[in-house]
Amino acid sequence: MASAIQKITLSSARDIPFNKLVLSQSNVRRVKAGVSIEEMAESIARRGLIQSLHVRPVLDADGAEIGMFEVPAGGRRYRALELLVKQKRLAKTATVPCVIGDANSDILVDEVSLVENMERAPLHPLDQFRAFQAMRDKGMTEEAIAAAFFVNVTVVKQRLRLTSVSPTLLEIYADDGMTLEQLMAFTVSPDHARQEQVWDAIKDSWQKEPYQIRRMLTETVVRASDKRAIFVGVDTYEASGGIVLRDLFQSDDGGWLQDPVLLDRMVAEKLKATADQIAEEGWKWIEVAVSFPYGHDHGLRELSGTTVDLTNEERATREALREEYDRIEAEYSEADELPDAIDQRLGEIERTLEAFENRSVSYDQADIAIAGAFVSLDADGSLSIDRGYVRAEDEPQAEPDGEASDGDQPDTPAVQRAVITIGGKPVEPEDDEEDGIKPLPERLVIELTAHRTLALRNALAEHPHVAMTMLLHKLLSDIFIHTNPSGCLEANVRHIFFSAQSEELKDSPSAQAVNDRHERWGDHIPADDQALWAWLTDLDDGTRMELLALCVSYGVNALFERPNPYSGSGVSQHGLDVRLAQADRLARATGMNMVTAGWKPTVSNYLGRVTKPRILEAVREGAGERAAQLIDHMKKGDMAKEAERLLTDSGWLPEPLRLASIDGDQADTGEDTALPDFLTEDGEDEDTDEDEVQHAVAAE
Repeated sequence: MASAIQKITLSSARDIPFNKLVLSQSNVRRVKAGVSIEEMAESIARRGLIQSLHVRPVLDADGAEIGMFEVPAGGRRYRALELLVKQKRLAKTATVPCVIGDANSDILVDEVSLVENMERAPLHPLDQFRAFQAMRDKGMTEEAIAAAFFVNVTVVKQRLRLTSVSPTLLEIYADDGMTLEQLMAFTVSPDHARQEQVWDAIKDSWQKEPYQIRRMLTETVVRASDKRAIFVGVDTYEASGGIVLRDLFQSDDGGWLQDPVLLDRMVAEKLKATADQIAEEGWKWIEVAVSFPYGHDHGLRELSGTTVDLTNEERATREALREEYDRIEAEYSEADELPDAIDQRLGEIERTLEAFENRSVSYDQADIAIAGAFVSLDADGSLSIDRGYVRAEDEPQAEPDGEASDGDQPDTPAVQRAVITIGGKPVEPEDDEEDGIKPLPERLVIELTAHRTLALRNALAEHPHVAMTMLLHKLLSDIFIHTNPSGCLEANVRHIFFSAQSEELKDSPSAQAVNDRHERWGDHIPADDQALWAWLTDLDDGTRMELLALCVSYGVNALFERPNPYSGSGVSQHGLDVRLAQADRLARATGMNMVTAGWKPTVSNYLGRVTKPRILEAVREGAGERAAQLIDHMKKGDMAKEAERLLTDSGWLPEPLRLASIDGDQADTGEDTALPDFLTEDGEDEDTDEDEVQHAVAAE
């Protein structure tokens, strides 16, 4: 016969006057944590006592009750009630709901106090979000909700922002399928379908950090820190109907602009308006673009204008500002940190003084009539205007004697209005995904070898001895190997420019070094032929060698181009072989390495331009077989972005940027040198369209 289950008996409850309660010395809570006593007192004043106190009768020495009750569980609530009594907001004799335990129970009051605190389950963040949402739906404002729960209004906004996350993802979070940080990352896009698509793409991947989620959700939008957004102004963009999405959970540099088409149109209109204003100055042409490539002013003569003098009033203002700046700087020289107002004032003075230094330049009206200007954006979003460039075809031509009559007037060339060309770079077509390794796209090879050519120029300019050897090699080859009639001496260097180049080439370390070196010497070279000869004669040998290296470096051509089988135009196959072999030899002689020159594989300069097998080959070589296996299931776009991260510090280089192996004198002379695999694989690369082929080949 089964025994009967013994039923438990719950403690009774009753209201006890507050002055009959005392805090138990057995209460385990000693360290202040969580909501403060003051905040709890305000909560009780607003909502009443939501949870009863647990008390036990106080016994005298004989074990009899004395009418007082100790509080082993609920000490913080007791302290809050005590504070309300001290503030005279609660009567001393006000009754308090209490659950009364047995004073003679075998359960220690210490155990009761400990369990009461340990078994308390914290509220799930999703439950808090849903509660905030319900209160807002019933008419409470975000500020009122924040005040009611003694939290910052930003916390309420953040929790309510979770409404922008797909209900499907909220349920996954509720089931502990993702972290709160991952859930918050999804709030940067209101598109539920895109959110679910991103989660499906990364949920089984080892790479699903919050930053990865944000990057995938914002890859088609424009950051507010982008120079185009700064130039137009986010407020102006929003006033035109543009939407800005902001991340409430972490710094987002102002958010993301959701309508790139609108932004680009506003940039183009504002640049065009600026160009129209400049056109009123009388320039013949104005070229407008968001940015110009490296070497865009090649072949143009830059006019030497006259800086507009300061007026007496402006000079007095400048001197007063300099004195104020020196006085403030001396006054706060011992301060560890400047007050905000002082720091702001110093910044204003610096900007004003800089404006005085960067005075406008005036040009002769006859020069303006044949010259033009470039209008673009600097990296910080400010307007960049470069005036005073003359094209070769606009240079004034001397009239032969006797041909011009008094009645003849030179034709006035038509004024070319500003042309805005934004985003003119062709888009590379998506690769057909095939298993085999295909040849690299021809345009990509040209762009990669443009990087190498510029780096070689910089390296050669830093090695005058090698430059001298290279020049002597060229001269001796012309004399003893390939005779070609010429005048007195035509050992010249032809400045090679790049028909195809990536956007980042102009910002590369090599480009910066080449530009700086050119500008440094440009200020010292005399413009007069006889003066230049005299100046060179007086230079020491070290300076002459440095100048020689500089000049020779501009003739370096390590570019790949499609060989032309017909004579008279382009480069032959043999000529291309010799060019690439000599480029390798030059790299070894100067110690140039493309890794130290600053080149790294990115989505834009390589990984997004090749097939998936090529990407996997790069990761396998640079990061190992394990890394390649981790990304081989991804779509091409995601694979390229992840490969960029894996190869960032690997030092991996694509074949066109590597040094070819040396095989005796054959590799050194360039005779019968075989091309690398990336140029000899079978098949036509479908990444190279007809326009690019015609651009790369001189003539067919």
